[in-house]
Amino acid sequence: MILLISDLHLEERRPDISRAFLRFLETRARHAEALYILGDFFEVWVGDDGMTHFQREIARALKAVSVAGTRIYLMHGNRDFMIGKAFCREAGCTLLADPHVAPLNGERVLLMHGDSLCTRDEGYMRLKRWLRNPVSLFILHNLSLTKRQQLAQKLRSSSKEETRMKASDIVDVTPDEVVKVMQRHNVHTLIHGHTHRPATHVLEVDGQVARRIVLGDWDRQGWALQVDESGFHQTPFELT
Repeated sequence: MILLISDLHLEERRPDISRAFLRFLETRARHAEALYILGDFFEVWVGDDGMTHFQREIARALKAVSVAGTRIYLMHGNRDFMIGKAFCREAGCTLLADPHVAPLNGERVLLMHGDSLCTRDEGYMRLKRWLRNPVSLFILHNLSLTKRQQLAQKLRSSSKEETRMKASDIVDVTPDEVVKVMQRHNVHTLIHGHTHRPATHVLEVDGQVARRIVLGDWDRQGWALQVDESGFHQTPFELT
């Protein structure tokens, strides 16, 4: 059994989500071969040198599950793209590039956070190109921790406000981009998060039936996609 989750947006202000995640680790994740976390694991991440006590507790919980035998893979999201090697060492997880092709149930499956598929959101795409530029990343990493925290708070506030003002189709994936990416990687199953719209979409890629599985976010409830011999099954569960 393999588990995939995304968009937990862990933060101290939502202890219900962190408690649910820790319970998830101690139960379902301990029985899994692997756990994939496809981005926006934390609500904000200003750098490994700024890890809080709360974030270190999460890292220790992940490490315990990793030591027990579950392989843990982590992918950057748009909220936590500055997670680095120090956190991954503490958490016992492997950092994946976005996109990443993984063998699941004998099939090549493309894993992504999903934000790069939202090409109609031109303002966000410009910001992402700037933030992920190696020069920008170098500058960000060399700012003081206080400056990074202030910048993260500013970006977080403006992002929420802008998202509320944008049409729903603008902040969703671009269908043509989905097909192009799947063709590029020669896959017929894509799994991603980011949009907070859990569903399985059937489409056509190179004349064959394909599917796009969108992982749910953890807010009013949690979501996990389970991959086993019976297929791909995503189910919600209560956070309490």
